[in-house]
Amino acid sequence: MSKGTIILLVILAILIIGIIVLYFVGKRLQKKQAEQQEQIAAAAQSVPMLIIDKKKMKLKDAGLPAAIMAQMPKLMRRSKVPVVKAKIGPKITVLICDAAIFDSIPLKKEVKATVSGLYLTSVKGLHGSVSQGAPVKKGFRSKLKARYSELKSKTGQGK
Repeated sequence: MSKGTIILLVILAILIIGIIVLYFVGKRLQKKQAEQQEQIAAAAQSVPMLIIDKKKMKLKDAGLPAAIMAQMPKLMRRSKVPVVKAKIGPKITVLICDAAIFDSIPLKKEVKATVSGLYLTSVKGLHGSVSQGAPVKKGFRSKLKARYSELKSKTGQGK
């Protein structure tokens, strides 16, 4: 065999091993996430609150208690997370928000929210419906995809 084929076979073997390792690590992380979601759902409670402010900021700048910062992994401390400042009863509290609902949280409105510890999982309007935020701008790539799928459907190639 030539050197080129040996090098290609070694690279191929390394890629296959890497894919297998990523598959098993992904399965393990999926199981952990499912367990965490069950724990969050078990500890969830519905609370009326007034949303004061919402931002995406670093955890160390968010003003969370020192005990929570000590439990966070070091990489997580530097990443930006959605943070909501809300008035729950007479107390102003800083909550970490679920990224999926961050855009739908209204500012300066009273809402009924599902909270699990310091984690905000869902929001419903207390007085009326929760209005959606500003529409998300479409990027260049998504516009091209829409045009391509429109042209494909017109010509009948998608069938």
